[in-house]
Amino acid sequence: MEQVDFAIVLPEVLLAVYAMAALMLAVYTTKDGMTRLLTWATVGLFLAVAVWIGLCPASREGAAFGGAVKVDAFARFAKVTVLVGAAAVLAMSEDWMRRQNLARFEFPVLITFSVIGMMVMVSAGDLMTLYLGLELQSLSLYVIAAMRRDSGRSTEAGLKYFVLGALASGLLLYGASLTYGFTGTTLFSGIIASVQSGHVPTGALFGLVFLIAGLAFKVSAVPFHMWTPDVYEGSPTQVTAYFATAPKVAAMALFARLMFDGFGDAIPDWSQVVALLSVLSMFLGAVGGIGQREFKRLMAYSSISHMGFALVGLAAGTAVGVQAMLTYMAIYVVMNVGTFAFILAMEKDGKHVTDLADLNQIARREPGKALALLILMFSLAGVPPTLGFFAKFTVLKAAVDAGMNWLAVLGVIASVIGAFYYLRVVYYMYFGAEREGLTLRAGAVQWAILAGSALVMILGVVNLLGMEGAAALAAEALVR
Repeated sequence: MEQVDFAIVLPEVLLAVYAMAALMLAVYTTKDGMTRLLTWATVGLFLAVAVWIGLCPASREGAAFGGAVKVDAFARFAKVTVLVGAAAVLAMSEDWMRRQNLARFEFPVLITFSVIGMMVMVSAGDLMTLYLGLELQSLSLYVIAAMRRDSGRSTEAGLKYFVLGALASGLLLYGASLTYGFTGTTLFSGIIASVQSGHVPTGALFGLVFLIAGLAFKVSAVPFHMWTPDVYEGSPTQVTAYFATAPKVAAMALFARLMFDGFGDAIPDWSQVVALLSVLSMFLGAVGGIGQREFKRLMAYSSISHMGFALVGLAAGTAVGVQAMLTYMAIYVVMNVGTFAFILAMEKDGKHVTDLADLNQIARREPGKALALLILMFSLAGVPPTLGFFAKFTVLKAAVDAGMNWLAVLGVIASVIGAFYYLRVVYYMYFGAEREGLTLRAGAVQWAILAGSALVMILGVVNLLGMEGAAALAAEALVR
């Protein structure tokens, strides 16, 4: 390994060394007694690495290992979003895990390994690198989904995720083998070179379809969404919060990386497929959430719908579309982190609950916290003037600019349908039949994250907190 190669992957190496050292330290000391220390150390390290990557000069960008790993503005934007999202989930979960007797030292360690996998994913320049990063992330997620060993629902969630994830990995590998067989290379740069005059060999086109199917599973896009509601509901709530944030950003960034770096000269061949996935996801997420009475399950359908909107930007096949997609994903992470900070606080008779009906009249007892959730629900629904409205507006505008007016119109219709279940949450909090018993119990960090997320949804409308400029630079680095 050359010195230049090592410098490019230094953040990933640092996190890997930390994860292995933390694992050994916990095993040979007090094990779960180290959980709090490891959690806050991991949060601090994630934020420090995020600042390091965000401030890294352009001279530190480039390719390593013969082009198998690429670091550019696009990878840096995605990595910072992943690291900050993971740090926020860890920080707001620490107090909750202790109260629920779920404080396990393995949790921050597995989160670190999954984050390393995500960072490899967004920097992938080769099909093998893509798969290694994806599996490192996925194997960690399978374990934390089932970390509540005394819960049958958690075990079921982990098993379902593992079985269906293995199926998705098989589809991905089959697509990679077809692509390699018909292009003669696994490097994205070699694949795009074999696509002459926008014509993809028939075998490679089949490979592309299988690759898209495998990645669609990771972003919960319809019809590969079937795992999402059950896994979100059955997993411990802090795990669900993690599933709904950082992994979605990494998978969407990898999706864009593969499409543009590997098949960027054949946009018409994959744009319509991505557009179809987008429409199906937006509508199933909007309609499927209407009948839900469990908060985490509702957020699963919300995630499916939002991934559909993010795919609208990718389907546009332009730099503006990628910029809109990145901006959307960053805003999506903030909205979900704040919402799950509220969900984690819900308790009844000393037990954690997630039934929507328990929210009835909570605004009378907790007006400030109810107001914060109201803002987040309005933002998730895309109600102006919240930041969520501008997120949806940017991706729909990108579709219009690309001549896909039909996709933008369908997006507006799906958004109107989906607004129903977000507004129903607000209705329960302010106008539902009064139900006693629910309390909101959480630490200062958790409430700070809830309030901060709500404030971002309002104050961020001024200039999108600078995200738009960073997303534009990232999109330009990917779409050339």
